[in-house]
Amino acid sequence: MDRRRALELYRAPFPLYALQIDPSAGLLIAAGGGGAAKTGIKNGVHFLQLQQINGRLSASLLHSHDTESRATMNLALTGNILAAGQDAHCQLLRFQAYQQKGNKAEKTGSKEQGPRQRKGTAAEEKKSRAETQREGVELRVENLKAVQTDFSPDPLQKVVRFNHDNTLLATGGTDGYIRVWKVPSLEKVLDFKAHEGEIEDLTFGPDGKLVTVGWDFKASVWQKDQLVTQLHWQENGPTLSGMPYRYQACSESGTFLGLGTVTGSVAIYIAFSLQVMAHGIVVTDVAFLPEKGRGPELLGSHETALFSVAVDSRCQLHLLPSRRSVPVWLLLLLCVGLIFVTILLLQSAFPGFL
Repeated sequence: MDRRRALELYRAPFPLYALQIDPSAGLLIAAGGGGAAKTGIKNGVHFLQLQQINGRLSASLLHSHDTESRATMNLALTGNILAAGQDAHCQLLRFQAYQQKGNKAEKTGSKEQGPRQRKGTAAEEKKSRAETQREGVELRVENLKAVQTDFSPDPLQKVVRFNHDNTLLATGGTDGYIRVWKVPSLEKVLDFKAHEGEIEDLTFGPDGKLVTVGWDFKASVWQKDQLVTQLHWQENGPTLSGMPYRYQACSESGTFLGLGTVTGSVAIYIAFSLQVMAHGIVVTDVAFLPEKGRGPELLGSHETALFSVAVDSRCQLHLLPSRRSVPVWLLLLLCVGLIFVTILLLQSAFPGFL
């Protein structure tokens, strides 16, 4: 096991609970807060610009979006639309980057114009439409629609996901119901009981099916609101006496698996190696830098980058160096050499073999 020290990429002024990566614009979006309690801890969504500077991946604050009394606990991203779980509600946000030219703002979308020098953050605005201006760049964030997605006595949305064509989003929370909404109107199209107890995670499959896991020890596959198949941990999982286990998360497969734990450790699992890094407290979300858009440029000489956030307000960066591979020409040369040595040994052991 290879244990490495994680790099502190950014420290927010509030606990962090969720993050998303926009690879086309090179943005890391981290969110959290202190909630409605009047403790002086703010709530917000921070947009960080990722850049390679002197061969190192770094992040600088591009925009701070104030969410007033609501802490963001979960996020989903499609294009420039962000779905944020805030208490019992789902809030849609739209963000847009603009390139400044004199006194005019030129819309740049997700295109990058190269490294920019930035000034300090502007004052936070308690408006539904907030703007932060820097020298040469401006990011505008606009509140779109919001809808209540959980109706338990102590309501909380715990997860939100977009489907593969980004026309729908699904939410799950403490009341055990799955609710599916049209994007961006948030018109409800499905509402059904999926689990007894809280829903931990959900994801859409490419065929439109929905996979959910909950506190009732079950993992379920749904076609709309009809149950297709189901796994129960006590029946399908390993049995350990006195050890309660439940399905915690569901996601698409890939080359790497990133895990964050309640003890503060972060692990990257791949086929041939393992890295473990740590926060000092509960890890609340992890996300890989996608291998598309500006992802390869930002990775530099590394094979993958995993970002993690925790309630210690830190966003950490976990880098996996590229694995060394043997060139094909060298493998062919070794094979030819092995054949030659084998022939010599056979000739020596059996004279007249050739």
